[in-house]
Amino acid sequence: MSTEPTRVTQHPTGDHPGHEERDVALRPVTAGIIGLFVLLGLAVLLMRVLFSYLAAREARLSPPPNPLAQSFGRQLPPEPRLQTDPRQDLLQMRGQEDAVLSSYGWIDRQAGIVRIPIERAMQLLAEHGLPARAVAPPPGTGGQR
Repeated sequence: MSTEPTRVTQHPTGDHPGHEERDVALRPVTAGIIGLFVLLGLAVLLMRVLFSYLAAREARLSPPPNPLAQSFGRQLPPEPRLQTDPRQDLLQMRGQEDAVLSSYGWIDRQAGIVRIPIERAMQLLAEHGLPARAVAPPPGTGGQR
């Protein structure tokens, strides 16, 4: 190995061009990009022609619409339908539930079962507690411990 420093050769004109000119040829790269855009334009044009041909063919081959369909007009599809405004539907449902939970009403008039507001039911439970069931003694003990 040599210990002498390597010499840097100067550009023949004496100034530095700022980039390497011999690695990348600009003309083939530019031609490739232009060719790519031309191919893309041709593909779009061919797709447009193909779709218009297929649409005309489908219109020609499909049966004519039923003449009675126009006399009945637009009808709503059968239930369940898609929600057009889910947020408004949710707010309406919660409003109905709140109205039921905060009002008095009959559940079964014949049996005498009523509905009371939640707040009142919690007050009554706090005052009186839950009803307790009579606990039967375990079998085999004879009722004594």
